[in-house]
Amino acid sequence: MSGSTDAAFRRQAVRYGAPAVVSEMVAGEALAAARPDVVRKTCRHEGRGLWIVQLAGRRPEDMQRGAEILAAAGVDVIDINMGCPSRQVTGGNSGSALMREPDLAVRIIEATLQGAGAVPVTLKMRLGWDHDWLNAPEIAQAAVDLGVDLITVHGRTRCQFYKGEADWAAIRNTVEAVSVPVIANGDISSVEAAKAAQQASGAFGVMIGRAAMGQPWLIGAIAAAMEGRDYQTPSLAEQVDGLCEQIEDSLSLYGDKLGIRMVRKHVAAHIDKVNLPLDHHLRRSLRAQLCQIDEGPRLIANLSALYAGQDLKVAA
Repeated sequence: MSGSTDAAFRRQAVRYGAPAVVSEMVAGEALAAARPDVVRKTCRHEGRGLWIVQLAGRRPEDMQRGAEILAAAGVDVIDINMGCPSRQVTGGNSGSALMREPDLAVRIIEATLQGAGAVPVTLKMRLGWDHDWLNAPEIAQAAVDLGVDLITVHGRTRCQFYKGEADWAAIRNTVEAVSVPVIANGDISSVEAAKAAQQASGAFGVMIGRAAMGQPWLIGAIAAAMEGRDYQTPSLAEQVDGLCEQIEDSLSLYGDKLGIRMVRKHVAAHIDKVNLPLDHHLRRSLRAQLCQIDEGPRLIANLSALYAGQDLKVAA
């Protein structure tokens, strides 16, 4: 998720048991130009788990060069993005816009594979551009024929953005079209939803996106349930420890000023979902106050006090 799955957030996800996490989407052209902000998005997270970087682009030569750079850096997997629906990305004829141009999509996949060398390459996409052109199975078949190792499908078209509900059953067409594992994505926010998505799609597994914001342990909990393992949801003390660690990591990654701005969305999502005795109005007030704090140590101190139940007002 662009702007969200940076190294600081991914560290928390693997801390709580996520078997695999994926970086923010990076543009092949910008990566080839070594833009510092783009290179930073690819940073390896601390802790266990594969180092997976998602690459996007419009020109095959940029994707090949980007893949070469990532392979040389030692990444474990390169994931091609053909699923992002944002106007900023599709307006540049990248992301899910490539599903309207399957010939170009195939050339981009081929170029990425050439640049990746021995590094495994995966592909993430949507059902299609719109409901008149649901061509995920055809693109998936071509990708697998070229050497892609895994496919992820979000159960919406690009034109749906995030409206309505993900159609997990429609992913089955891609599952049945290829011989490699297919991962189902979209609206998976609980163990129950994960199991329903897998059953409806016939997919090998599931991918969790927006639902993990504010609760990075959700991925580990779902993974454990899918594998029939017990999972202990982290205590409030563990949750605040992880969130404070994420704040510190964000400051280290971006610097104090940008770091505090980048982590605010995670703090806000956490307050929205945390199990504390807060009514709606108090929760909104606390979230707003916490997200106005511009110093890392003060934010950490306030969060620690909040979780300890010392005072449900944010200190000035």
